[in-house]
Amino acid sequence: MKSRGRKSGAQDFFFEQAERFNDDFEIEVVDPEAPPFGDRWTTWDQSEPLQRAPRPWPDWLITDLGAVDIEHGILKTGKEADVFLIERVVPDTDRSVLLAAKRYRDADHRMFNRSSEYTEGRTVRKSRDQRAMDKGTKVGQEMLAGQWAATEWNALVRMHKAGASVPYPVQIVGTEVIMEFIGTDRTAAPRLEILRPTPVELADLWDQLVFNMTIMARDGFAHGDLSAYNIIVDGGRLVIIDMPQIIDVVANPRGRFFLERDVRNVGAWFTSRGMDEKYVDALVADQFADARLN
Repeated sequence: MKSRGRKSGAQDFFFEQAERFNDDFEIEVVDPEAPPFGDRWTTWDQSEPLQRAPRPWPDWLITDLGAVDIEHGILKTGKEADVFLIERVVPDTDRSVLLAAKRYRDADHRMFNRSSEYTEGRTVRKSRDQRAMDKGTKVGQEMLAGQWAATEWNALVRMHKAGASVPYPVQIVGTEVIMEFIGTDRTAAPRLEILRPTPVELADLWDQLVFNMTIMARDGFAHGDLSAYNIIVDGGRLVIIDMPQIIDVVANPRGRFFLERDVRNVGAWFTSRGMDEKYVDALVADQFADARLN
């Protein structure tokens, strides 16, 4: 703190104490538009109608514009995106819900760029945007991050409507996809990879997998990166996650390859736990037939 002109002894003491006070304490500036608690106001109103949860809405979904989002840490880290646990709370009520928020990183913090083989057959409205993404410019990479997020959102909505077991899509805001949290309390459901099921449980999980993959194939899609690492199991319910690379098996020239690879990759987990390989072979054939690729 500086003074103008000559200072008296009292003034010297005042300025010395003021400087000491400023060094010892930080003045907190309160944002008048910040919520009364938590990390942010709900982002529900920032999404367009087609960027919000498909109807009919479940009873647990909170759409109140006065709701507040509270972050409870990271559920999962990835090379392109991190998944955060958030709690959406309506102040002065007992209404709250846990959600998973998948946030795609910007170009400067992304550690992995997905292979272009996943995007074969996809179209971009503006050729200028496509050129920017093909060249890998910073603007193009930002567009890709948005494209991956939008693709995952659309896949979740489509597969949910088709009846597949996927997290219920809540909303998308930019490169953040918010979805149903699958787990108990604040603990995420375990991945299939770590489970040690009984023979009866194994057969039930396989039946659920076949059911879900059949839905996807009949709708003309393959997960594209399916394995025991991106399938979770919540109280016996098998749920497929991580779908930004979903493949249109007709538009993509490698559609058959991705269909079979998905089955073989996740099938390897089942056969390593005692299931006969013949069931994997049969599912490959069924996937080609269901997707009308024979």
